[in-house]
Order: sequence, then C-alpha cells, then structure tokens
Amino acid sequence: MKILLVAATSAEISILTEHFQLAEAEFMQTEKFDILVTGVGMTATAFALGKHLSDRYNLVLNLGIAGSFDPGIPLGTVLNVTTDELSELGAENKGAFLTIEELGFGKSSHQAHNNLLHSALSELRKVKGITVNTVHGTLQSINEIKKRLNPITESMEGAAVLYSCEKEGIPCLQIRSISNYVEPRNKDSWKIGLAIKNLNEWAIGFLTNS
Repeated sequence: MKILLVAATSAEISILTEHFQLAEAEFMQTEKFDILVTGVGMTATAFALGKHLSDRYNLVLNLGIAGSFDPGIPLGTVLNVTTDELSELGAENKGAFLTIEELGFGKSSHQAHNNLLHSALSELRKVKGITVNTVHGTLQSINEIKKRLNPITESMEGAAVLYSCEKEGIPCLQIRSISNYVEPRNKDSWKIGLAIKNLNEWAIGFLTNS
C-alpha cells in the first residue's frame, strides 16, 4: 500500500521525518510512503494536492494538530476526524447563516472514507471537525459555531483534504492531536509540543505496521 502523508507544516511531522531519516522538503518520497507539506490553510492545501494527488496512492493520511471545542478531551489526545465541514462556506442572511447546500451550490460536509481495520485506528475516538480560515477566538463566535454545528475539532486544512480525496476517489484518514482548547486566545495554555509528540508517535506506529 502506497500512502501519501499530508501535513500543513514541517513542524507537525518533525519527529516522524527524523525517525525515518528524511531530509526536510515540501515533497519527500520513500518506497512505502510519500510526504507532502502543503502550507497552512485550505487554499495552499488544495493547490499542493492538485499537484501531487493521483491514483498511485492507496491512502491519504492527513496529520496535524487541532483545537478542541470539548474541554473534556485532554490536551495531547489523538483523534480520528471522520467528518469535516467547511463551516464558513455559505452566506449571511439577516442574522442567520445559509450553508452552501441551502444556496444550492454544492456541499460543505465531507467524509473520511476508508475500509481500514487497523489496530491503530480502533483505539482512536471518531469525531466531527470544522475547517476554517479564521480560528475562533471570542466567546460569541465560539458559542455560535457550537450551536450551529457542534464540532469537536477545528483546523485550517482538514476538509480540503477530504474534499480532494473524495473527488479523486482515494481513501483517506484525518488524524489530529489536540494542542489547545477553542477559547479566547491564550497561548500560555497551549500544549503544542505534547500534541506533536503524541501525533508523531501514533503515525510512526501506523506507518511501520501498515
């Protein structure tokens, strides 16, 4: 099985690339898997995947850190994001939000389709995420999105990966580790190092045993 591992930044997979003794680059190739570092955000991710995604891959593995709307999930927890939504794709209408589905121009929710029965996946909680251009940082916006979509995670790339894989008919996984809670911005409470460590340890195990 040939895997395309997709990450927004080199930092998020730094332990993994060091483990496999790979020189840091935007695109890294090995016999078993390739690594694509896209840059941050949906646009950069879609562009990079447009250049590299093809049917030579049996699986796309999207790795990254994320914020959690659920304070009951410990920081550093690794999650399997099986549904992801482009939460800002739509229109405002007199205080209400109209989704792209309601406008009749497409869909905003995308699924991570795969048929993997891998032991590394069975241990992960399956959750719903949203993908945004602007991360939430005020109580008002946080409460509004929780009321409208009730997501667990927030990232800036996930749904773009799922959308691209859906279009190409390629199985995919989105695995994210929680680095912070979605709250009024407070960098002192973030655990980015822990999230990256746990994410990379999971991914190394998955790649080694796939």
